[in-house]
Amino acid sequence: MKKVQRYDYFLVLDFEATCENEKKMNPQEIIEFPVLKVNAQTYEIEDTFQQFVQPEYHPKLTRFCTELTSITQEDVNSAKIFKEVFEDFRHWMEEKVGLDKRFLFVTCGDWDLKTMLPSQCALHNIPVPPYCKSWLNIKKSYAIKKGDYVKGMYPMLDGLNLQYFGIPHRGIDDCKNIVNILRALADLQCEFLPTYYTE
Repeated sequence: MKKVQRYDYFLVLDFEATCENEKKMNPQEIIEFPVLKVNAQTYEIEDTFQQFVQPEYHPKLTRFCTELTSITQEDVNSAKIFKEVFEDFRHWMEEKVGLDKRFLFVTCGDWDLKTMLPSQCALHNIPVPPYCKSWLNIKKSYAIKKGDYVKGMYPMLDGLNLQYFGIPHRGIDDCKNIVNILRALADLQCEFLPTYYTE
C-alpha cells in the first residue's frame, strides 16, 4: 500500500544539454526537453512531453555530447529552437496537465530547474513560469528514506534493487528511471514534498 500523496500528478523532468569533455560550454543550452506526467495515486505515466531542441549559440554538437547522450546532429538540426519548444511545453502544461491541478516537478538533482532552465530562459528573455520554481529533488527523498545521500541515479537504482532502463543520459529514459525510483520510494511509504523553491 503506497502512501497517499497530496498531489494529483508528478511531473518528472530531466534535461540534456550541450556539453564538452572536461570544460564548461558558455552558454550551455538544452537539447532535449522531456517531461512525464505521472498519476500521483497509481504512479502510471499518463502523458509525455518530449522534444529535441536546436541549440543556437553552439549549433554543432560536440563529439563528446553525442557519445554521452546519443543525441545526434540530425536530431537537433530538425528540431525547433528553445523559444518554440518552451511555448509547446506551456501549451502542454495547460492542456494535458491543467494549471488548476496539484502537481509537483520531480528531478534528479537541482540543476535542471535551479540552473539550466533559468539560464536558458534568460538567454531568450523568457520569464520562468511560477510553476517551475519549486520541485522535489528525488535524491533527498531517497536520503531521508534510506539514510544515504547519493550523487546520482545509479546508486539510487542499486539501493532500491532496480535496473536501469534505456539509454544512459537520454533525458526521456532518465525520466522513466526516475519514475521507477519514485514508485519504489512510494512503496516504502515516502511522502513527496518540494525540496527547493526559487524566487
